[in-house]
Amino acid sequence: MNHRTRLWLLGILAVTMGLAAAIMPPIPQPAEYHQFADRRSYFGIPNFFDAASNMLFLFVGMAGLIFLLHPHGSPASRAFVEQSERWPYLILFLSVMAAGFSSAYYHWAPDNERLLWDRLPMATGFMALLVTLLVERIGPKIGLRLLPFLLLTGVGSVLHWYWSEQLGAGNLNFYIVVQFCSLLIILLLVTFFPPRYSRGTDIYMVIAWYGLAKLAELADQEIYALGQVISGHTAKHLLAALAVYWILRMLQKRSPLPEKIREG
Repeated sequence: MNHRTRLWLLGILAVTMGLAAAIMPPIPQPAEYHQFADRRSYFGIPNFFDAASNMLFLFVGMAGLIFLLHPHGSPASRAFVEQSERWPYLILFLSVMAAGFSSAYYHWAPDNERLLWDRLPMATGFMALLVTLLVERIGPKIGLRLLPFLLLTGVGSVLHWYWSEQLGAGNLNFYIVVQFCSLLIILLLVTFFPPRYSRGTDIYMVIAWYGLAKLAELADQEIYALGQVISGHTAKHLLAALAVYWILRMLQKRSPLPEKIREG
């Protein structure tokens, strides 16, 4: 299968998933979603561990920005063939930092109004991560041109969900597609398109850590019941922050492949 055919198949997959979200029956936000297992309060902070664990996103997001914004000649400058390739990573780490604040805000008093602010930086973060792979596996021009469109798509999916909730007919379809279709496309990009940099397979570990985070989220009550030490949702935050750290670790260790330097 040649490069052009693989690109067409990716495009068809993305369009198909978008159409499926539009025509499938709406998936509502479960009424019990905001009822997390660990509701302990400390230092006057309700739902302390679910709220405080979000500070890891703040720290790893800040670490990523510090790395990317180092002056010319630093390890960050050697991690990119073209400096414009930093843009999606900057948006990614900014989104992670924003999620540190917005998710803590949500967990202070969980409801749909606060969940809107929790999901917005998550959506932009997923889209930015997808663009990093498009840039590095397909080409900087295509990836960077798609960046504004994909960011608007992510934000639009969250706003559509919130708007549908306000109408009394909640619909998570588009938000689910943004999150899980982007991860599927990222996996396909890593598997079937050649890398521009070393450490390209590190993204498998990023996906693995995030997959574990989602499993922990689903087992929120069960994990908390094991000894009431940590809940599944708190564990989700820790594992998702580890996934983001793995992206930073990849950037710190990678270098352009020789043939890609010539192409750049």
